[in-house]
This record gives sequence, structure tokens and C-alpha cells, in this order.
Amino acid sequence: MLGLAGMGAAALLSAPARAQSTVDLKLPGGPGERSLTTAFPQKGEMILQRTRPPLLETPWEVFDKGVFTPNDQFYVRWHWAIIPTEVSVDSFRLKVHGQVNQELSLSLQDILGGFPRVELAAVNQCSGNSRGLFQPRVPGGQWANGAMGNALWAGVRLKDVLDRAGVKSGAVQVRFRGLDEPVVDEAPAFMKSLAIDHARNGEVMIAYAMNGDQLPLVNGFPLRLVVPGWYATYWVKMLSDIEVLDQLDTNYWTKTAYTIPDTPHANMTPGQTGVTMVPINRMVPRSFVTNLVSGTSVAAGEPTPLRGIAFGGDCGVAGVDLSIDGGKSWQPAQLGKDEGKYGFRQWQARITLPSPGSYAVKLRCTNANGEAQPDTPNWNPAGFMRNVIETTDLVAA
Repeated sequence: MLGLAGMGAAALLSAPARAQSTVDLKLPGGPGERSLTTAFPQKGEMILQRTRPPLLETPWEVFDKGVFTPNDQFYVRWHWAIIPTEVSVDSFRLKVHGQVNQELSLSLQDILGGFPRVELAAVNQCSGNSRGLFQPRVPGGQWANGAMGNALWAGVRLKDVLDRAGVKSGAVQVRFRGLDEPVVDEAPAFMKSLAIDHARNGEVMIAYAMNGDQLPLVNGFPLRLVVPGWYATYWVKMLSDIEVLDQLDTNYWTKTAYTIPDTPHANMTPGQTGVTMVPINRMVPRSFVTNLVSGTSVAAGEPTPLRGIAFGGDCGVAGVDLSIDGGKSWQPAQLGKDEGKYGFRQWQARITLPSPGSYAVKLRCTNANGEAQPDTPNWNPAGFMRNVIETTDLVAA
């Protein structure tokens, strides 16, 4: 059983002064240059998108090292800047209340020792991952593709905790809140809700560990919600409060923020009006080349090994295909070990670029539900849910 230790953290504001080198994210329209920093507690080298609240992106080369994203380079995204710099494992309590038969105040030891332990591999991806690639540009954190990660999460089923409290009839949603606080009193506390049936489906988890170790402080220590197949806005960090509601949640972060067009691929055109908006929810399939970046030169007429990662979104990966002729023909990649339907799936292939010149290598994932990445990128004013066949430009010489 995992042992939870007390946690302290360096001041988060120290990051800019200790930033080291830079990286060019090659965002269309720029600027794409970002600092690399090792200033944050329990974190290795990260791309610094914002200091306070911290937005840290995973360097792209990390994704080529394995199917699980290491904890010390797992991306970080917070909404409010007031974040505890330490959490006492002795005094921490998780409150469960609302439409329940018995309110609970659970210590960490109550959670570790009082419920069955479960494990699940799942991708945690920011709703705005790849926002910096949207054209025309939209406001918000200008992420490249590194606001995502895959971990083996360990914890307890949310269903078991709710069953311990006893959910009353008439319950509609379950609302979650963490220990972070807004910087001004008038701002809405960050809270997210799930439908009661979703919350009790046996897959949603209260995690206390990732990749065999306790959660890093800035990734949500000591507890965070894991909502497999759904965007990370629902994965509440430093989870401290669970409230069962008998009516639909109308708080800002559920009703107003994090909404998408209710259209295929969450797509609309700039300036379009009258579009029905709904809360963001299930992830969509994506796939990437990880061993080569755009602009790489390779030998013409000789096999070139490619490898990368794919994930199906809200289900498993059925296949990954590549094209070197603009999508006229496709060849299948070989899929690696299946670590679970919600996680990354590694793939590998060999391509031969027949003659010198420039080639746009296209990559397409199709998930177990038959949904494939589309030919053209989606667009919406929030920069959410980027979904398109990815392209890596190679030069054969």
C-alpha cells in the first residue's frame, strides 16, 4: 500500500528567475518561443506557459520515451493562483455531503484502508491542448500539443465512496471542489459536476497515486478525481469536497465555462452566431509522431522508422494509419501493447519516401467506436478539442 508523506513546496513565483533555456513551439502566427524551467516542486524540465497560476507543458520529446508520462514531466494546469504549498496528511479530510444518508469526513488513511484499491491507465488532456495551433488565433493559454499525459492511476472508486455515504433518491449530479481558491472574493470557486449515473459508473476514481508514486503537489496531491475518457477540466485536483445535488448544477464552471458547439467535431466558423453550446465532455481520437519533428531530413529511397502515440478518446484505439501522398493511400501502423482503452497506445511503422523532395506525412487514428480524426481541423472560440489528422513535414534527400 502506498504510504503518503507530508508535503512542502517551493514558492511557485520563483519560476521565471530560474528559467533555463528556451524552446520554439512553432505556433502559427507566433510567438512560439517559451522558457524551459525546473523551478517547480517535484518537477523536472517543463515548458513554462504561465507562472501563476502555473501552466506547465510537457516537452515533446518526453512522449517518445514510453507509453506512460513520467510524473516529474506531467503537464500542469490550474485555474486559480491561490494553491496550497503544503498539505498535511494528518489533518486533511475529504467531505462528502448533500443528498446523502450520512455525511462523511474521510481522512487519507480512511481512504487508503477503507475501500478497495483500483488501478486504471488513462489520458489526462487539457480541454485547450493544442490551442496555440488554432487559426484564426483564439484567447487563452497558447499550448502546443503537450498539455496531456498518460498515467497509471491508483485510488478508490468514486462509486464506493458515494455508496458508503448512501445516495438519496432524487440525486441528479455530483459536484467536486478542490483546495485551490480564487484570488478575489467575487470570483467563482472552481467546481465541476458529473451526472449521478456517470459518477457512479465504477470507472470514475478518486486517485491518490500515479505511476506507482504519490501525486506531485502541483498535479493534485493528495487526491484528485480521475474521469476516464473525459477532458481534464473534470479531473479536480486537491479534491476536498464532494456534494451530491438534487438539481442541475448552475455554477459558473459547469454552466458557462468550458462549453463547446453542439456540432460535429465541436466545429463552427469565426463570427458564427446562434450555435447551441453544451459542456465539454468526451475526448476524441488523436495520434502523433514522436520520434521525428517537422523539418527533419531523411534518406530518400530508404526505409525510415516512425513511431508515436495514439489514443481513442473515450474508447480504445482500433487502428493507426499513415499516408505519404496527401491522403490518397494509407498504410497501417503496428500497434504496441494495449495498456487499457483510456490510455496512450504506442505504434510503429516504416515509410519509404521514394525520391528527394518534401513530404507531408499524415497520421490518422480510428477509435474502437469507428470515429477517425477528420481531414480538416475544427475551430471554436474557446480553442477546445482540437481534432484533425496530424501532419509531420519531412525532407527526403
